[in-house]
Amino acid sequence: MISIGRRAIMRGGLAVAGAMLAGCQAAVGEGGGNAATATPSGAPSFPPLMQPDGPQVSAREALRHWNGTVRSYSLTAAVGPVDLGGPKVNTWSYDYQVPGRELRVTAGDRVQVHLTNQLIEGTTVHWHGLAIRNDMDGVPDVTQPPIPAGGGTFLYDYVVDTPGTYYYHPHVGLQFAHGLYGPLIVEDPHEPLAYDEDWVVVMDDWLDGVNGLTPENVYAALRSGGKTSASPALPGSAGILRSGTSALLGGDPGDVRYPYYLINGRIPGSPVTFNGKPGSRVRLRLINAGADTAFLVALGDHRMQVVQTDGTPVEPVEADCVLIGMGERYDVVITLKDGVFPLVAVAEGKGDSAFAVVRTSSGSAPPPTTRPAQLTGTVAGGRNVASLTAAQGHRLAARTVDQDIPIALTGSMAGYQWSLDNLAYNPKAPLTVMTSGQRVRLSYTNTTMMWHPMHFHGHSFAVGGPNGPRKDTVMVLPGQTVTCEFDTDNPGQWVTHCHNAYHEEAGMIGVLAYRA
Repeated sequence: MISIGRRAIMRGGLAVAGAMLAGCQAAVGEGGGNAATATPSGAPSFPPLMQPDGPQVSAREALRHWNGTVRSYSLTAAVGPVDLGGPKVNTWSYDYQVPGRELRVTAGDRVQVHLTNQLIEGTTVHWHGLAIRNDMDGVPDVTQPPIPAGGGTFLYDYVVDTPGTYYYHPHVGLQFAHGLYGPLIVEDPHEPLAYDEDWVVVMDDWLDGVNGLTPENVYAALRSGGKTSASPALPGSAGILRSGTSALLGGDPGDVRYPYYLINGRIPGSPVTFNGKPGSRVRLRLINAGADTAFLVALGDHRMQVVQTDGTPVEPVEADCVLIGMGERYDVVITLKDGVFPLVAVAEGKGDSAFAVVRTSSGSAPPPTTRPAQLTGTVAGGRNVASLTAAQGHRLAARTVDQDIPIALTGSMAGYQWSLDNLAYNPKAPLTVMTSGQRVRLSYTNTTMMWHPMHFHGHSFAVGGPNGPRKDTVMVLPGQTVTCEFDTDNPGQWVTHCHNAYHEEAGMIGVLAYRA
């Protein structure tokens, strides 16, 4: 039996502020009022809501600039063997490769992706970070029914008008904690950045198929107090015994310690190598596709210039390393030196790392246990994200806030219950109702002992105020409140949730819906 460390029943945790409300959602509405009213039966009622495939959504899609180009792709979600650079695992992936194929398009393209589902359960594809039409967002029971198992198909068809670094993954259960994810790069036809080469770096924490482990049986262990029938004979010191602490994350780094941490689908003992030239400027697109791990990323003997976060330009800043939570993306530009250098993505607080090699000349590669000095230098991201400033032309216009939406991140490790506003997730009952054409201030307040990377679909928000960095995923540390502003310019029904796969599955998710 494997035991998951419970921090002494989580150091007492924080008491849940109210009883869990099964099947009944109270909602915060405009001006802090209640968007839902109780019917005589006690069930909540809501004003008419915009439907994901309604006329307002179609009208908004018609306003997106289509350049006349159609990019067509086919993806198959399937179960089968994947080589991680030595370990061979039976996992769920797109077309039997991890990460899935890179989809690279240009802003203004119409994207068509034909998905075939050969899994044993229904699935969807969510286009993480893209503000696209609501009925293509891939959230089951909110924007579409799950695509049936055993050969079901679905055509995702949308115009993408926002350049940047994104990725795709399912939004059903714990599927993205298997190997179902891939990069989606939207190039800018008027790219303002100057660089010579472009390298996509996808980081992941991995346990699927290792000694009987799956995301599902690890989740069951978390729910049942830390016991699973999986074998404890995991590589090295790894295991699902969660231990460690992180000042950068405000305490506990996560719930699971993994047997492997990957860069572009490879373990540290068999790393990917980027071959460049001394003096060349390389754009690294850093994507954290993990389920439970924040990565602290540095390139040995180099500083990095942070130029984008979550697909949107920021005023460039110099840093030694960057902290990236699950679902976040950072673009950095590095001028390469002469030599062979380690790209290290430390699993923050977990005592291990992912690893790759950057080579501009001959010489021996550094060992995968290398820890560059840059990891102890200036950190971008994490609690420092509010110090970034959106680039000119990408800031929100100054405007009076029309609606405040406070959301409490609630729950504890005791019983492994996670939620928003102490409410059970109900895809048919929104947390709140919004009106098109308004400025909204969304405040995430973390009342728990864990950090949470909070993601909001279909929009980007400005962290801290109109000039703050534009993001769609933001880390909220224990006891912290993070405020974000956005405009209600993409009608439909959208979810916000923790991008820790296990917290989301336990219920830390809710719907923000537009009023019809």
